[in-house]
Amino acid sequence: MADLWKRSATEIAALVKAGDVSARAVTEDVLARLAAVNPALNAVVQEMPDEALAAADAVDIAVANGEDPGLLAGVPVTIKVNVDQAGYATTNGLRMQRDLIAKEDSPVVSNMKRAGAVIVGRTNTPAFSLRWFTRNSLHGQTLNPHDAGITPGGSSGGAASAVASGIGAIGHGSDIGGSIRYPAYACGIHGLRPTLGRIPAYNATGADRYIGAQLMAVSGPLARTMADIELSFRAMSARDYRDPWWVPAPLSLAPAPRRAALTVAPDAMAVAPEVEAALRDGARRLQDAGWDVVETECPPFREPAELQAMLWLAEMRRHGGQMIDREGDPDAIFVYHQMTDLAPDPDLNMVVDGLQRRIGLLREWEAFFEQYPVLLSPISGELPFENNGDVASPERFAEIIEAQLTQVGLPLMGLPGLAVATGMSGTRPVGVQLIAGRYREDRLIAAGTAIEAAGTAPSPVDPAG
Repeated sequence: MADLWKRSATEIAALVKAGDVSARAVTEDVLARLAAVNPALNAVVQEMPDEALAAADAVDIAVANGEDPGLLAGVPVTIKVNVDQAGYATTNGLRMQRDLIAKEDSPVVSNMKRAGAVIVGRTNTPAFSLRWFTRNSLHGQTLNPHDAGITPGGSSGGAASAVASGIGAIGHGSDIGGSIRYPAYACGIHGLRPTLGRIPAYNATGADRYIGAQLMAVSGPLARTMADIELSFRAMSARDYRDPWWVPAPLSLAPAPRRAALTVAPDAMAVAPEVEAALRDGARRLQDAGWDVVETECPPFREPAELQAMLWLAEMRRHGGQMIDREGDPDAIFVYHQMTDLAPDPDLNMVVDGLQRRIGLLREWEAFFEQYPVLLSPISGELPFENNGDVASPERFAEIIEAQLTQVGLPLMGLPGLAVATGMSGTRPVGVQLIAGRYREDRLIAAGTAIEAAGTAPSPVDPAG
């Protein structure tokens, strides 16, 4: 069967389970695709062909024995280098962690393996997973397969570039300030930031994170189809006792009216004409599918973004600043100092006041979702940025931070968000962001599926020349 690397995860799992194709054949095809396109992209920075083929053979044996090979039977996937995978370095894009070899898998890796996924490689991230761009002094720069002159996003830029170019059907990503949603947008694919507590997280190679990151950082999937987003989300969400934040909530809850709000410019943020056009196109697609779409204002993003930055930087200021200086990555140094210039150095009262305000903001958002189960909003105020634009100047950095208002504001409340690819504007992808209440990923996937069905689902692209 030709071009197995082009197939979706849903298709591959069905073919493998039916015995119509072997997991080894799929893996060999994807490894060949990796060899063909990764040198131009540098999306995968740690390859593991022998381990991948052994995992594929194990899936084939399970199928032959009549056993359940798992939700992701034989599906090729990638894992971001900031989570533990036994036998590999959890580098997080850092030279100082190039020899930090994990002894056990993180929960998301364990869940993917138990679901029958075949891990073909580990994907790049900026140093400290700090930027919406993907370049570091250890692994180098990852490029966007659509256009080498624009960012692949960050910090899961390697994952998005890999999925967009056909190196695996699913990419693992993580998101504390847009690091799943923005790379998906920049690379023209879909990306789900789940609710806090949906997908278990834990890295034995490092200390537990402080409260800000515990409340805001999550793992989630990137994929080319909405069906694959749903399938991989189900696989990643399995219980793991190592994460006390994990919540045993059903993946589908009570049905909700097919009603959505459209907010083109939340908090009066500047929105490019192409971004507005994509939002209105997404709203029309929902309406054509029978949804009631109302253009209205939404709860605030700006205040949550300010509190998110304060809490996250409070953690980084504790030890991160020293680590950034010691690592010596010029991009990370510049970005960190720009971020700290824009956010106050909090005292204890500011931190506890911020945590108190968080619950009030979450209450406002949940009240909004009682009336409008889904919000349609910008992923970014701009088309995907020129590559490494954030380190061009302090002025450009400030513009980029403003354009990312909806990325940074959402995580404070622990709400789920979904980036849905809708097309292209020249060589730059466009898309929309969907947001829903806590544990309502089912609403996001339903709306995202309707939007996808009215267009053309992303397919793998060859790296731009």
